Amino acid sequence: MNKTLIFAPALAFSSVSRIAQKSVVSFLLLVILSAYITPAQDKSQVPIKNNSTTAALPASQKPPSAPADRPITIKDAVTIFLQQNLQLVAARYDIDIVDAEKLTAGLRPNPEIEIGFSEIPFNGGFYKPQSFSYGLSQTFELGGKRKKRVEAANAESEVARAQFQMVAWQLTNDVKKKFYSVLLNHSLLQLARENQKTFAEIVEHTNEVFKLGEISGLDLQRLEVEKFKFDTDLANSERDYELALRDLRFALGGDYRTMNIEAAGSIEYYENYDFSLSELRDKAMAARPDLKVAQLSEKSANAAIKLQNSQKIPDITLGAGIEQLAQGGSTYNVGFSIPIPIHNRNQTEIAKALVQRMKAQNDQAYIANQVTSDVEKALVAFELQKRRVELYRTGVLTKVTDIQTSTEYALKAGESSILELLDAIRTRRDTLAGFYQTIFDYQTALLDLELATATPLQK
Repeated sequence: MNKTLIFAPALAFSSVSRIAQKSVVSFLLLVILSAYITPAQDKSQVPIKNNSTTAALPASQKPPSAPADRPITIKDAVTIFLQQNLQLVAARYDIDIVDAEKLTAGLRPNPEIEIGFSEIPFNGGFYKPQSFSYGLSQTFELGGKRKKRVEAANAESEVARAQFQMVAWQLTNDVKKKFYSVLLNHSLLQLARENQKTFAEIVEHTNEVFKLGEISGLDLQRLEVEKFKFDTDLANSERDYELALRDLRFALGGDYRTMNIEAAGSIEYYENYDFSLSELRDKAMAARPDLKVAQLSEKSANAAIKLQNSQKIPDITLGAGIEQLAQGGSTYNVGFSIPIPIHNRNQTEIAKALVQRMKAQNDQAYIANQVTSDVEKALVAFELQKRRVELYRTGVLTKVTDIQTSTEYALKAGESSILELLDAIRTRRDTLAGFYQTIFDYQTALLDLELATATPLQK
């Protein structure tokens, strides 16, 4: 408990005129009334809730939704995401909450008014003369506490903004991956449709050949069983594409019911990149938002240490008052009070602020190591995926297509069998599906490299 030393010298002015006394009393009453009377609120300044006007309308009167299946590029997807993703909007509110604390940090202590009555006639006549006292006091902060509070609040605001950038950095990367997932599943769906169409034509041709008696019923049944497999493959591809598309729509945010978009482009698009490990590492050290959060946390801890050290300095409270005596005349008094910091010198809060600074410094060292590791791992994975793509670009895609086309012509000419054609179709399907997946893995590895460096690397 702090001990308080109070000096309250009182000066009596018995010769003060009644007019001066009434003026002082009137002034104090005016101050008291102004503290309790609040001007009427202007209705034009009352905030209006952001309720959607379309929610109360019947379905027939609501405005039309967005155009169906609107194609968007990956840049469009990122732009839409940054504008309306609900998770990102929630993260922005954290910044507003911290900024609100800055308002309190800049405020000064409120003054205090004290009013007292003495010699109240509970047992005597009501008109017995009474004594009244009025006092006004104000606390003045010493040691630059207000300035240091503002500095600490500003440092916390910077940390909140860096944390928001970290969330945006991670979620944006996830949106890009979902976009490429839609492209992958769309290409696989197109391949499944193409295979089903090709196989339907083969089954139709085989039926005609069977009716002519040139093949056995066993070959036709075997072909029909294979057609079932291709039909199943198409159904699975349709399911995977629709699920991937809806994942992208949900990630973009906004009203999910009106988010009728589709991904424009093709997974087959490939662009070669070459990176230097040292350059990527330097970019990551300069741009990683999680490392910035740790650095700003140390800055915030330093500001908190200064603030808590200033709390050791006691504040001074100055006061003045008037006492109207029942016998006539008034007594004026002035004084001040100041705590004596003998026991409590804010040791606990100072120690906590010092620990927070040590924690922030440790986080910086840990995250710096994590950044180096993330960049190296992402670059190794990217180079391996690039080698896989180059294997497909040696001409194998053209070869499997030529083999299937040649086998189809040979079958129609009676120079090949159904089994050879089935094998050629399966080989082409598996090869193209593997190529699409490899391109997707390559794009994902590139996005992992962007995630590790917090720097856009795509052209």
